Amino acid sequence: MDFEVLILGTDANAYYMARCCYEAYHKKAYVIGKDRLAFTKFSNILKVSYEKDIWNEKGFLKILKDFANQHQDKKILLISTNETYVEFISKNKEKLSKQYVFNYPSIQVIKTLTNKENFYKTYANSILKFPKTIYYDAQNPKKIPSITYPCILKPANVVLYNHLHFEGKNKIYKIENEEELKRTLSLIKENGYQDKIIIQEFIPGDDSNLFDAVVYVNTKEQVEFISFAQIGLQEHTKSMVGNAAVLINGFNTTKGDTLKMSEDIRTFFESIHYTGFAEVDMKYDIRDNSFKVLEINARQGRCSYYVTPMGKNLVEVLAEDVLFHKKNTYTFLTNKVLLSFVPKGIVKRYVTNKKFKKEALNLWKSVIKPMDAKVDKNFKRFLLLRKRWWHYYKEFKNGYWK
Repeated sequence: MDFEVLILGTDANAYYMARCCYEAYHKKAYVIGKDRLAFTKFSNILKVSYEKDIWNEKGFLKILKDFANQHQDKKILLISTNETYVEFISKNKEKLSKQYVFNYPSIQVIKTLTNKENFYKTYANSILKFPKTIYYDAQNPKKIPSITYPCILKPANVVLYNHLHFEGKNKIYKIENEEELKRTLSLIKENGYQDKIIIQEFIPGDDSNLFDAVVYVNTKEQVEFISFAQIGLQEHTKSMVGNAAVLINGFNTTKGDTLKMSEDIRTFFESIHYTGFAEVDMKYDIRDNSFKVLEINARQGRCSYYVTPMGKNLVEVLAEDVLFHKKNTYTFLTNKVLLSFVPKGIVKRYVTNKKFKKEALNLWKSVIKPMDAKVDKNFKRFLLLRKRWWHYYKEFKNGYWK
């Protein structure tokens, strides 16, 4: 069956999904997004275009309708790289499914995941464990409840927050005292955010206590695979903190039982009738020897490319399910794979877990670099990526997250 691939977004996630498409089918994916981000510039393995109206639902539907009209003779595999487009797709499944093929859960399930208040409250009694959480209403502010510092602050409504732009905006805030908490709450509210704000306990431990799991649930609501990677270093800039910079799948320096946690994750997704890709962000809590779930993204994550060298090319997995209706048996991916967005020098200098650092350096000869595809032979892109790698030294030296 001949088909086209349309990827929504122009970030790192969009680039590596286009890379998956090219590596699986030697086919250039179409990429449509709002902003001219560096991740998808100067590439020979994708076809990128920009539409300023794609960030609102009406414009989104028109753009996808126009694209479908240009490719009437083919099925189109539709892939989102962020929560906004995921919601648009799920809300308009009936309209889009005439020509597009995709795999996303119902809008009801998506709302329980993308909105952090809904997430923690809906699944409070599930098989998963979460950090202690307080909900602060920006529309009806009350006295700030007592909480142990440092603590984590983040918006509950990610979709709304992503559409706001202001000086001092962070993806996640690490708060050291009550004065900083009050100041941050005021900043977010005064810049147009009118929903709940999550105030959460900070689970002790450095970046190597963070873990990432990539999950695919097929259209029959059966989990096909789960990865489980230890993060040695996360991004430290205001807009990127929470994203993995270096991780190793099939490696764990904590006492946490990754096999048991993977089975809990599998049980969870199948119990809520989820379908599609998901990313589970966790932190190991030494206090009770458990993995606490920080959030679940209703899509593949920024670093999810690392499952591809383990035989799970993300675009191929999706196509096999929704286009070719191939059933795959469940796999817990335990292969040892190193992925890095940063150069070796950053790993040497900023990874604080000595065991993780040693393992990462041992695996460096086979390191996976999501943005650096050997098949993408464009000299301008080569220079752009090298400039980006060197820029990381400045980012980590002056990073917000310590």
